[in-house]
Amino acid sequence: MSEKINVMVTTENMEQMQMAAMIASVGAVSGNDVSVFLSMNALKYFMKGNDHKAPVEGDMGNTMLEKNVPPFLELFQQAVELGDAKIFPCSMAMDMLEIKSEDLFDYVGEPMGLTKFISDVNEGQVWSF
Repeated sequence: MSEKINVMVTTENMEQMQMAAMIASVGAVSGNDVSVFLSMNALKYFMKGNDHKAPVEGDMGNTMLEKNVPPFLELFQQAVELGDAKIFPCSMAMDMLEIKSEDLFDYVGEPMGLTKFISDVNEGQVWSF
């Protein structure tokens, strides 16, 4: 039985971004219906030409870097391409930051408002990072 997994990502912290990406990718490739909502500080990492490095919070982040763990952006992309996850950027954050849809990676879907996301997550798990 597949489940609905919803992941809300607002952080810029590398470890939290990594965990959000792992939940999205593992959930999606396991056949679950996965939706990811990107807002606030997370949105900048999904822009084409992005040169932002997510700040490391602790020892685990440094260990992931040393061990060459697949980066969170790669995992989010795999969630979409291999598991059919949907990634939605926050329309309000896009407006505030003056980001256009074409500025985002191709695997990021159409903008969505928070009201719509909340309405859609009525059923299933909700993870927030």
